[in-house]
Amino acid sequence: MAKFELKLPKMGESVAEATITSWLKEVGDTIELDEAVLEIATDKVDSEVPSEVDGILIEKFFNVDDVVQVGQTIGIIETDGNDDEGFSNDTFLNEDTSYNNNFSNEVAVNNEFSNDYSNESSNQSSNETVDDEAVYVDKVEQTILKAKEVLQSAVVSSEDRFYSPLVKNIAKEEGVSQQELDNIVGTGIDNRVTKSDILNYVQNRSGKTEVVAPEVETPIIQPKPTQVSKPMPVVVSGEDEIIEMTRMGKIIAHHMVESVQTSAHVQSFIEADVTKIWNWRNKVKDAFQKREGENLTFTPIFMEAVAKALRDFPMMNISLQGETIVKKKNINLGMAASLADGNLIVPVIKNADQLNLVGMTKQVNDLANRARANQLKPDDIQGGTYTVTNVGTFGSIMGTPIINQPQVGILALGAIRKVPAVIETPEGDFIGIRYRMFLSHSYDHRVVNGALGGQFVKAVKDYLEAWDSNREI
Repeated sequence: MAKFELKLPKMGESVAEATITSWLKEVGDTIELDEAVLEIATDKVDSEVPSEVDGILIEKFFNVDDVVQVGQTIGIIETDGNDDEGFSNDTFLNEDTSYNNNFSNEVAVNNEFSNDYSNESSNQSSNETVDDEAVYVDKVEQTILKAKEVLQSAVVSSEDRFYSPLVKNIAKEEGVSQQELDNIVGTGIDNRVTKSDILNYVQNRSGKTEVVAPEVETPIIQPKPTQVSKPMPVVVSGEDEIIEMTRMGKIIAHHMVESVQTSAHVQSFIEADVTKIWNWRNKVKDAFQKREGENLTFTPIFMEAVAKALRDFPMMNISLQGETIVKKKNINLGMAASLADGNLIVPVIKNADQLNLVGMTKQVNDLANRARANQLKPDDIQGGTYTVTNVGTFGSIMGTPIINQPQVGILALGAIRKVPAVIETPEGDFIGIRYRMFLSHSYDHRVVNGALGGQFVKAVKDYLEAWDSNREI
């Protein structure tokens, strides 16, 4: 029988860890190829981890609510093969090495385990008959068990406060003591300290003069983060209903507050005449549906205009990292989608400026359908450089959307309305019925001034109003 290591797969360029939400299989259960073994959650999306082999689950290394790093072994599956698939004595040693890389100070004791083993081996009597291979395997297993004990103790404070391996590793590299770590106000689920929390703490601390205690009797003054004022308690009567926020709802709430606290939000509004687009879509939508098997909505048309405007104004396609501007090469449009449970998710259209209208339509429909069916993959919501949200879906004529960090802009599309409007012609002005909509542009005033923010949204308006009524598709 062979053994296969089930590892946490890579889930996007910015996702380094995930929380186990439930095990779908128990030890002893039979597993088929591509069958889901467990469910995980990141700060972006929920997902399942499928098996890469057929076999039986014989060991689980983590429990529900444990945080697992990408690439870590979650469990062991026994297969019918003769050789261990990705699971051998060398694997034990590689796993031990990874512990050393992530927690160098704590797991450096593994070297002492190896030395002890060498000393014991050299002190054995030459008359003893020992199975060298059995001793070796036994020592390696002991090393891993002890390393895991060290790992467990390394990520939990003396006050039983949980810290993810990523947070603990940053604390070590930045010289943050356990006492300082315990004092950081966590903004994650269950008040956990997130990566952003500790990085913000380190950044704020780096600008202060370090206090040195001259004598033991003099207490060391530890820098403390700014305390967030507690909200006023809500008075609850016996007739009120108490509803627990969902996990995704808590994450969204945290991201929204964090975005407002991070970026200086400014809005620009402009009205666009989309009469040509309205009439053109009515003319071609049936033929498009028959030919492509796709419903042609207004969203891909608007996305095409936004992608063109971003190509014209590349300084809207940026991120701010500290005091450094990161100018993005690719134009990846986030498309805010409302879910059935009332929550919101933002799948991403990669390289949107390289798609024609047919390709854009297929991308929009595919992501929207999979979002509603909760079938998005972690990579589907990664790498966005600018976001578009359609508030007009629910009848709103305009909105002031919150920036999707670490982006610097988001565009809200208002409802299309049939309104009386002044029409300018060479023969003079007259009143006519037109289809118009408001575009609401929120942008980060730290790096985007009013001129750029206004010029960008006007460029979107110009592309929409210059629509070719005879365009072939």
